[in-house]
Amino acid sequence: MKKQTIAAAIVLSSLLSNNALAHGDLNHEMSAALGNELRQAKNVTRDQYRHPGETLAFFDIKPTDTVIELWPGGRWYAEILAPYLAKEGHYIGANFDANPPEDVKAPAYRVRLGKALDTWINDNQDSLGKASTFAFDPPRLISMGDNNSADAVLTFRNLHNWAMAGQLEAVLESAYQVLKPGGVLGVVEHRAKAGMDAKSGYMLQDEMVALAEKVGFSLVASSEINANAADTKDHPKGVWTLPPSLRLGDQDKEKYLAIGESDRMTLKFVKK
Repeated sequence: MKKQTIAAAIVLSSLLSNNALAHGDLNHEMSAALGNELRQAKNVTRDQYRHPGETLAFFDIKPTDTVIELWPGGRWYAEILAPYLAKEGHYIGANFDANPPEDVKAPAYRVRLGKALDTWINDNQDSLGKASTFAFDPPRLISMGDNNSADAVLTFRNLHNWAMAGQLEAVLESAYQVLKPGGVLGVVEHRAKAGMDAKSGYMLQDEMVALAEKVGFSLVASSEINANAADTKDHPKGVWTLPPSLRLGDQDKEKYLAIGESDRMTLKFVKK
């Protein structure tokens, strides 16, 4: 084994151990999922900003649940959720279309990430149980599955994408249809100040709640687990100015690293 590989393994082991200790109050399955060996070290380091164990506990995600994650992207949450649900539940990634038709102009990064998630699940099926994906590309592919078939639909920092494309209400309607009565819609999203546009990557919490309620959801709880009072939300490249994107490169890098990741709303809705 090369020295670089050994060093990386040591770093990952340390991060996972520290992470498990920090989440000792979570259920056994969640603590194990946070420390599982499939998590990438670069993802584990972001736990300090994203509080995955506490966030998933807030959404009341149980090991027996069928959970749909919308647009897993670089599989940050998939690396936790899929192992967590492997034995008794079912992780389903509403994935970027890995094989779009020739007449569909799909961004190359989405195709790449879609294929990477599918490959990761196939390569680790023994550890991920029934984990699966389907292509989700609103408005062309909007269905999330059979009506009343999922216990939870989760979305992490995606709302602005659908809002900018005029598709957010349709996405929420699809989530409502696939959820069982009493099922959970869990939302984490960059939180805007009054007057901000979705193009900034930030969304107004009151508007998000109103739209979800229009579709039929009930807001049952909100949390400040992922709040960040240091985020001034007036950055030149919107939310992507902050880590992990750091869109300005080295320009004022230390300033934005000191701020950390964005201020985020964390909302729990249920299907009536």
